[in-house]
Amino acid sequence: MTASTPNHALTTSWLKRSDQWRQASARLEQLRVDGQLDVDTAGAIAEDYRLLARDLAIGRRVAAGSRTTQFLEATYALLHAQLHRPAVRPAHLLASLFRERIPEAVSSIRPQLAWITVLFLVAFATGWWAVSAAPGLARLFASQEMITVVERGELWTDGLLNVMPSAVLSVQLLTNNVLVSLFAYCCGFLFGLGTLYIIGINGVMLGALFSMTATHDMQGRLLEFVFAHGLVELSCICLAGAAGAAVGEALIRPGIQSRAAAFAAANRRVLPIVLAVIVLLLGCSLIEGYVSPNPDIPFGAKILVGSGYFLFMIALLQGWLFGRGRTRPKSGVAGAVPDIP
Repeated sequence: MTASTPNHALTTSWLKRSDQWRQASARLEQLRVDGQLDVDTAGAIAEDYRLLARDLAIGRRVAAGSRTTQFLEATYALLHAQLHRPAVRPAHLLASLFRERIPEAVSSIRPQLAWITVLFLVAFATGWWAVSAAPGLARLFASQEMITVVERGELWTDGLLNVMPSAVLSVQLLTNNVLVSLFAYCCGFLFGLGTLYIIGINGVMLGALFSMTATHDMQGRLLEFVFAHGLVELSCICLAGAAGAAVGEALIRPGIQSRAAAFAAANRRVLPIVLAVIVLLLGCSLIEGYVSPNPDIPFGAKILVGSGYFLFMIALLQGWLFGRGRTRPKSGVAGAVPDIP
């Protein structure tokens, strides 16, 4: 009797179970498509898992690298991922997004957020100084109609609620603000250069408008209109720009990864920030549509609304509203072939 006889017998016995493997693969596909199974099928799948684990271990010994062993590895990996997949609970996923993923994403872009904020403040000061030194430059940032209205001692925002209802105004503002923020985010993909332009031009424009109204001693009225929604709205633009800059930095310095992999990883990391920005801008649009242009609401109340909403934004971004600090189980990588004892 040769030494290979035991292995030959084991291999023959192993291959005879190919029909069981195909049945296991069919039940796995049913599980992936339907998501729900009857008790008998669920029990059969549990047996399939043990069968595949045992036969994969045998295959690695007697036929390593063969197509049959590769089939068992793929089937076992998919079945392992399906059986160990956590239950889908939308409320839990939403709470996890705001409790953990958004704060983690914000923490990861702190350097970019810091220099984006500095850039905005410098741009604001530059716009103010430029229009103060040369008032004619205001035409670069404001229409002739806006300039004429200010020269009459009024603001272009006066009587805004007489033009359209607050609900319509809020929808228009939300659409515009979301588009600006998404544009600031996507422009960061140009190796961060697009973010410099978007943040810079918005800062210069706002500074120029405040300087233009200051020449007619109306900067206080503009601040009264802007304050309630502006703190969070401008913060959202800076957050979106910082998220885009983080993606751009990943393209510039991908590390050991390829640029495509670094780009994809950075996008996944900062995407929760974009979602948070959209949620916050919804509140800004409601405030800007119902509170900011309403002359019956005193400035003190608008300061209270703006400051309160800004604190709400901080709490949201830090995860405090959803009890940040709770631990969550770490899940394995779906699709990986687990070790078989």
